[in-house]
Order: sequence, then structure tokens, then C-alpha cells
Amino acid sequence: MRRHLLPALAVVSLLLTACGGKAVNSTLLRESFDSGDTYTRSIDAEPAQACEAARRALLGQGYAITRADASNVEGNKNFQPKDEVHEQLVLRVSCAAQGVGKAQVFVSAVQDRYALKKSPTSASVGVGALGSVSLPFGSNDDSLVRVASSTVQDAQFYRNFFGRLQYYVEQATPLVPAEPTR
Repeated sequence: MRRHLLPALAVVSLLLTACGGKAVNSTLLRESFDSGDTYTRSIDAEPAQACEAARRALLGQGYAITRADASNVEGNKNFQPKDEVHEQLVLRVSCAAQGVGKAQVFVSAVQDRYALKKSPTSASVGVGALGSVSLPFGSNDDSLVRVASSTVQDAQFYRNFFGRLQYYVEQATPLVPAEPTR
């Protein structure tokens, strides 16, 4: 079985090379699925507590929460770095059980960039037997159009998020009352 697989793989490899290497340079093929922990952390808390801490971390940084439950949180924040450019950052957090009293927290951030596009407006007038006449007038319709979208890959960004999440997990942990003295 393996002897037949090797020639097939060689042919596919040669075809990809013959196509100018476009497939090799593809973003999808550069995805490594290595064991790095950029997007995930283990937290000493139940999943619902971890997601509540994530919700508070996002709220504390000015994010609008669009969805929140015991296992998922989603929030977004808007930016306008230039007059005709708008950016939106969307964070999605998932919290899964990882044994008793532990949660695995996964987070990803997507940055969407929008640009203001202007389109001229015209009006059509129908005139009986003559048909219709299109007349431009001085109005423009402005609309935001998404021009880019990418997953944030900055490891420091995620370290900061998880640091803030840990802060809220520790704040939510109930204090054990001290034993009364006799």
C-alpha cells in the first residue's frame, strides 16, 4: 500500500512545483499547528468562571460584548485611525473543561479594516414617448466597505489578554474565611 502512495505524492509535489510554487506560498500551507500557546492557556477555574473573567477583561478595555454565556464570549471594539478608515477588532473566547477546577481558554482576535467609498448618485426621469433621461446631481452616497480582514498573530497581544483574564480570575476566587481565634 505504501509503495503506491509514494509515487502519487511525488507526482503531486512535482505538479505544485510546476505551477510556479503558488501553493507553497499559500497562507493556508504556512499554517503550522505547532505546539505554541499563543491562543490558549490553562486556567485554575471552572470554564464558566474563566469565561466570566474573559468578559470582564474585555469590558475593562472598552469592548462591547456581543455574546456571553458559560462557555463563549465575543466582544468588539472600534477604532478610527484616519478620517476615511475604520477598524474593528473582534475577540472570540471559548472556555472548555480541563479536569476538575481547570479550564482551557482559547482566544482569537480578528481585525477588520474598512474604507469609506463614495459613489455618485443620479436620478432618472421618465418622459412619456421620449423614454427616460438620467440626470446626475451633486450627491454622493458614502459607505464603509471592508478592504481587509486578518487574524491577529501578535503573541504579546494575547499575553496581555491572558494576564488581564488571570487578574479577574484571581479577583473572583472566594476568600477562605480565617479560623476564629480562641
